[in-house]
Amino acid sequence: MARRGAPEVNAGSMADIAFLLLIFFLVTTTIEIDSGISSKLPPEMDEEQPPVDIKEKNLFQVLVSKDNQLLVEEKPMEIKDLTEAAVAFIDNGGGLDKNACAYCQGAKDPESSDKPQKAIISLVNDRQASYRYYVTVTNELVRAYTILRNRESMRKFNETYEDMYLRFKEWPADDQDSPEYEELEDRIKEIRELYPRNLSEAEPQKAG
Repeated sequence: MARRGAPEVNAGSMADIAFLLLIFFLVTTTIEIDSGISSKLPPEMDEEQPPVDIKEKNLFQVLVSKDNQLLVEEKPMEIKDLTEAAVAFIDNGGGLDKNACAYCQGAKDPESSDKPQKAIISLVNDRQASYRYYVTVTNELVRAYTILRNRESMRKFNETYEDMYLRFKEWPADDQDSPEYEELEDRIKEIRELYPRNLSEAEPQKAG
């Protein structure tokens, strides 16, 4: 009696099935993306610019060490206290005459910043520090500017800066030549000029 051979498996459509599965996984798989900080780099200069001299009292130094330790003005500080310290520095208003700040509500300490336009926060991050902690520190500093902008916007326009900016971003593109849109844009610029975000990741040269 002859042995019956095993039936052959038709593998002709296996390539099509594998291709469909590949497309399915590409469409349905969520790819995790690292969060980062939106930042605009300064334009490239044709000529080398001289270093900017900054009065020591107008410079607020924040250092993230390799061990993820926070040093503010060369003193240890908890991350939870950073925003409050930054607000106090930016809003100090210790200047006189042309450097006076009429809208500042700070301590007006003559040994601290003259006015928000002069106040610079210098953030230095050790290369061995974790990126996550660096982002946390940066967010706390940015929040200080947001707090002050919201406060001044409420005082002048009875609306927070964040709400104004959200309306500005969501304004219909076909209505951006309207007087209302231009007024909103002017208000946002005014608040930014009162509290400019002078957050530097370069080490400015101190002047006595």
